[in-house]
Amino acid sequence: MIQNVLHSNQANPGKAPLRRIGRFTVTDKLGSGSNGNVLLGHDPVIDRAVAIKILNNPATGPDKKQREQQFINEARAAGRLSHPNIVTIYDASTEGGTTFIAMEFLQGKDLRALMSQGKRFDVIDAAGIAYKVANALAFAHSQGVIHRDIKPANIFLVENNQPKVVDFGIARVPNRVADENGQAHTLFKNNIMGTPNYMSPEQASSQPVTPLTDVYSLGAVLYEMLTGQKPFSAPDFDKLLYNINRKTPKSPELINPEVPERLAHIVMKAMQKKTHRRYQSAAEMGLALNKFLAHEKRARRNASKNLGASTNLLAELKKKGGLFWLAWGSFLCAAALAYLSLKS
Repeated sequence: MIQNVLHSNQANPGKAPLRRIGRFTVTDKLGSGSNGNVLLGHDPVIDRAVAIKILNNPATGPDKKQREQQFINEARAAGRLSHPNIVTIYDASTEGGTTFIAMEFLQGKDLRALMSQGKRFDVIDAAGIAYKVANALAFAHSQGVIHRDIKPANIFLVENNQPKVVDFGIARVPNRVADENGQAHTLFKNNIMGTPNYMSPEQASSQPVTPLTDVYSLGAVLYEMLTGQKPFSAPDFDKLLYNINRKTPKSPELINPEVPERLAHIVMKAMQKKTHRRYQSAAEMGLALNKFLAHEKRARRNASKNLGASTNLLAELKKKGGLFWLAWGSFLCAAALAYLSLKS
């Protein structure tokens, strides 16, 4: 329930009253999206800051109740996920007509914001972030929770490039209906899925969603981190869905030559159209990323050692060369002195 928290007008003249949502005191607005507003709140029980997401639900009647209950049930399912790379859910409820989720307050920026500001990731940083997200997804899948909306906006980076996956289980799968001409098209109720650039082919064609949907979407996110481009773009929604279902994007190393072929292969395998051609689990994708990281770091260490050895050898040669010319100069001086003494 949202209610005003009275302030002393004498102590804070002209200041707007705070609000309560459940047991939480709202202190600020953090942002807004297609699903609703995100507020900064305070938990008086634990004495900690929390982020509170309010469901924007314009539906009425049975649809409204069903959507609210689904939102809460899925949030509570996500609340069972205790993992260092998954945002922690503290509470989910409907009170006084307001449906909300209270979660861990994160300080940092999501990948969408970072990339829109021109952030470019080194291949090791990009693979490292994707590796941790893959592990988080593998854990969620082991608990029966599928995210269904992995995209840069739902991967939040805190300090030291540590990713936190947010909005678990809240996104909905698009509904496929037939229009008056009998043609199938996709409806996104209240745009709840957001931009569908990272949607799997099975989502784009309203096929059943499995954990491999998250594998595909993580591949699409990693693609953009490595290339600075989304794997698919189109002037309209239907064309984008067609491209996701039918087209194959350029391999990342063809766009960014700094991307190793081995990492490009991981991305393209994760984004296979047919699920049986993808990694068969997020854990398998994580293992491939971990092997790549180990190989790449080892190669860089060896390159660094070889560079160091070459530098030392050059310095030694210069040192020896200096001694040689010093000795030769001394010999010439001695010879000249001997010659002059003989002449005198």
